[in-house]
Amino acid sequence: MALIDIGINLAHADYDRDREAVIDRAIAAGVTQMIVTGSTGASTRQALGLARDKPNVLFATAGVHPHHATELSDELLSELAELAACKEIVAIGECGLDYFRDFSPRDAQRAAFHRQLQLAARMGKPIFLHERDAHEDFVAILREHPQALAQGSVAHCFTGTERQLDTYLELGLAIGITGWICDERRGAHLLPLMKKIPASRLLLETDGPYLLPRDLGPEKPKSRRNEPAYLPHIAAAVARARGEDFATLALRTTAAARRLFRLP
Repeated sequence: MALIDIGINLAHADYDRDREAVIDRAIAAGVTQMIVTGSTGASTRQALGLARDKPNVLFATAGVHPHHATELSDELLSELAELAACKEIVAIGECGLDYFRDFSPRDAQRAAFHRQLQLAARMGKPIFLHERDAHEDFVAILREHPQALAQGSVAHCFTGTERQLDTYLELGLAIGITGWICDERRGAHLLPLMKKIPASRLLLETDGPYLLPRDLGPEKPKSRRNEPAYLPHIAAAVARARGEDFATLALRTTAAARRLFRLP
């Protein structure tokens, strides 16, 4: 069954030594398409280059993560608009708010989020969203941008509560599930929520090199680096939580990803 990893930081330096092998392992594991996350100007440019090297296998997003919000100058925003016009760029982001680490001042995060939502509306591209410990401000800002939401959006790496999930679904967001669900210490609360997500809005991602599934067992690499080849493991956990067979989940999540990101 074909799977799509909708969030892989393949431009990260952790993949520099064996990026081609990582892609090959993913394809061999049934992960036939991957969306490479852009989180800065530099990583967006690199993500686009990777997507051009692997047409119809890799795609990219164009955006600035809230950790780097202070970097979103007028010049970079103009460049992101130019990059977003490329067919390989399938979403704006990773953008949003992160009050957990506060690597950028919160006012700068909010300003950068507004500007990228405006860009998504202008470019007609869906939004790849990030939120951590900032739910109320995040939702309030999203409600100010109905034209951006109309392009489609995904709450990447959802780890929140049932109430937060209900709010995201009410806003029309798709939900991205990572290996967090495989962590019995932090992710067990997600298991009963899986049945609440409509099949048409459930997406899968590794967020590699981060969030290696904790329960991989003997497969777990000593480096603790996550990669797209582990997406079937995450998919199996989600399928069990939903009471679905793996093939059904794969079919539905792949269809949902292709529809949201307009993939071939």
